[in-house]
Amino acid sequence: MYDATQLFEPVQLTEEEKLARFKERIEQGEKIEADDWMPAFYRDTLIKLISMHGISEIMGALPEKEWVPKAPSLRRKLGIMAKVQDEMGHGQLLLRVVEDLMKPYGKTRGDLMDDLFTGRLKFHNVFHMPTRSWADAGMIGWLVDGAAIITQTNMLGASYGPYARALQRICAEEVFHAQHGESIIMALAEGTPEQRAMIQESLDEWWESLLMFFGPASKETTGTSKQDVTIAYKIRTKTNEELRQNFFTKYVPRIRSLGLVIPDPTLRFDEETGQWEYAQPDWTKFKTIIQGGGPRSKERLELRRTSYENNAWVRDALAETKA
Repeated sequence: MYDATQLFEPVQLTEEEKLARFKERIEQGEKIEADDWMPAFYRDTLIKLISMHGISEIMGALPEKEWVPKAPSLRRKLGIMAKVQDEMGHGQLLLRVVEDLMKPYGKTRGDLMDDLFTGRLKFHNVFHMPTRSWADAGMIGWLVDGAAIITQTNMLGASYGPYARALQRICAEEVFHAQHGESIIMALAEGTPEQRAMIQESLDEWWESLLMFFGPASKETTGTSKQDVTIAYKIRTKTNEELRQNFFTKYVPRIRSLGLVIPDPTLRFDEETGQWEYAQPDWTKFKTIIQGGGPRSKERLELRRTSYENNAWVRDALAETKA
């Protein structure tokens, strides 16, 4: 006899069938949520990407924090303090997104901090660098945050819903940060010859780091690297090199309009290929920096470690409250 209860029995899918359905959802523009099934490589890619982004927001507040007490006016001091506060808030928001992704692995935010202090979790190369002058503080806001906006708006339509929604707020605030940095640079550009020289020196120091910000170009598409996975599964839409080219197109004219000289005599736009040609940064140096070998890596990691340890009592008190 036919058993009607068979209609209500759950269908057991193979891993291949689950992956096929997962891909189909993404292709149809659906958002993947924290409680949805996802393949391990997709989850791991998100954890690595978003944790690096979140920690970079937090570590990225430190170079500008150094200039809060040295800002040239009360208005500038308030502006840079607000920016530092925003960056820390971005980091906390992103780490909350990562926490949900790590739950199936039984890991917590504390594990992320351990990864940071032991060198397993990397943060953007630019935040390992020193800020020697007020122009450096402006350069971070104008060009570093400008590069970040290009990178992050590329993921506003990310297939992972919680990340895409977090980026809506972050990108909106980063626009104000870039305007803040541009305001500093414009004021210096309209100032004394010494102030203009300060901007040029800052640009000379930061140019290579700005090129490195987007990461190395992928020479071939294998479908296995993090860059390939993020594109194949619509976490982002453009490659590292495409983003770097977008940066050139947007900012090279702006930089030159201020009478600044970009420290790359080979930089030119090729009308035939539609691409910018430029001198490659030292990618060996890049690897050394992100592995903790930058000029300010140790000092900034030690500051973050000290802060984390000194405020352990707050985390303990909150844990007791929740219990």
